[in-house]
Amino acid sequence: MFTHITVGANDIEASRKFYDAALGALGVAPSVLDPMGRGWWRTDRGSFGVTKPIDGDPACHANGGTIGFFAKSPEAVDAFHAAGVEAGGTSIESPPGPRQGPFGTLYLAYLRDPAGNKICALHRPNT
Repeated sequence: MFTHITVGANDIEASRKFYDAALGALGVAPSVLDPMGRGWWRTDRGSFGVTKPIDGDPACHANGGTIGFFAKSPEAVDAFHAAGVEAGGTSIESPPGPRQGPFGTLYLAYLRDPAGNKICALHRPNT
């Protein structure tokens, strides 16, 4: 459905360090800087980027927004969470683990990145 998602960041290098660690734990290659200084992570499922806002205003997180990243296993979710915290992220909500919801059981971990953006890693058992 999506080709790419970007989030704002005031400190691109802090965000790259965080996402290289957290997404690296999910098997995503390290970021590449484009000519505009934005960091990009690419997979066959799409692209994710961090950028300073083009309008020159400070970056801020989306209140109520969450970006979820695919994880192949519960262990990958746990590794994402640990790597993200180690690289400057903040653990939020419940600890990593299973959650029961309208779509069945999901295994999730939530973090805030250095700019305050809310992200999660999600594994759907049996998919």
